[in-house]
Amino acid sequence: MAGHGTDRHPHGADRLCDAGDRVYSRAVRRGRVPRADAESVPCLVELALLHPDPDDMGWLVPTSPQEVMTRLIRGVYEEVSASQTRVGDAVTAFEWYAGLGGRTQTRAEGVAIRVLDGLPRIRAAMDEATEACTDEVLTVQPGGIRREDELSEGLHRALEMRRRGVRMRDLYTHVARHGQGLHNYMEMMEGAAEARTLDEVVERLILFDRKVAFIPANDDRTIALELRHPALVSYLVTVFERLWRLAIPLAAPLPETGIDGITHRERSIAALLAEGHQDAVVAERLGISVRTCRAHIARLSETLGAASRTQLGVRIAQAGLDGPPRSPEPLPVSSPGPESPTVR
Repeated sequence: MAGHGTDRHPHGADRLCDAGDRVYSRAVRRGRVPRADAESVPCLVELALLHPDPDDMGWLVPTSPQEVMTRLIRGVYEEVSASQTRVGDAVTAFEWYAGLGGRTQTRAEGVAIRVLDGLPRIRAAMDEATEACTDEVLTVQPGGIRREDELSEGLHRALEMRRRGVRMRDLYTHVARHGQGLHNYMEMMEGAAEARTLDEVVERLILFDRKVAFIPANDDRTIALELRHPALVSYLVTVFERLWRLAIPLAAPLPETGIDGITHRERSIAALLAEGHQDAVVAERLGISVRTCRAHIARLSETLGAASRTQLGVRIAQAGLDGPPRSPEPLPVSSPGPESPTVR
């Protein structure tokens, strides 16, 4: 496959080409692959999925799947956050111009972006979208453990959609796993809803039938944007699907951190502290209280033997907790023979 470069098959690390998939899978299984095996798939090196073995430059070792997953999540999170900010700025900037026409555009005229000011208007629009929904609802629910009142607020909509056979997929933070209310809610849905979790998710997002989306427009969520522009909605659907592929099913256990004594949540906290975030920001990003966050930081300091925040930062870096999980040590390989390109 000479000339098999990224210009011939543009893709990202979240969706490899067939040839790249085979070589990367082989590298993960064996711990490394000969450099010659990757000559036909330069995309793996360009996407930093393979890199030279410092002990033998004739071999390439894989970047761990966990590191790739974390990198993708970070990129999507930053991309979506920036896009939501741009949408809000655009709406604010052009609201003044919208008033120059001397009349208010009606729904029948096809409003691409509608500002919903106040909870009653938001609920009414959500109820309307629920009634019109026939196929699927996608939601992103940030924050920590879901309170009973939060879950019950939209329960009537969820039950009505379940009755009509509408499928529901929900994304939560890992912290939400610890709330019994969420598990009770999933049982009530009787298979009509599926939930997955991530360390961090983007701001609240609700998509109906891939035609209309709702996102918050202020911090206390008393103003929302109803989006019906096909390009905007399609973009948000793509964001959701990328996060969904990276998320862990609610029924599945969280992966091990790879470091004794460090929990999954503490690893996430360590990575955010290493980025320079204050306790309150770390807590908000992970959906936990500041008090809980500081308790985890205290345990993290004790585990790493740090007597101060400055020393904790050093210990975090030394332990490799200042970013995505590091690649495991390559497994010893004994002169691999030729392998069929179809073997994975």
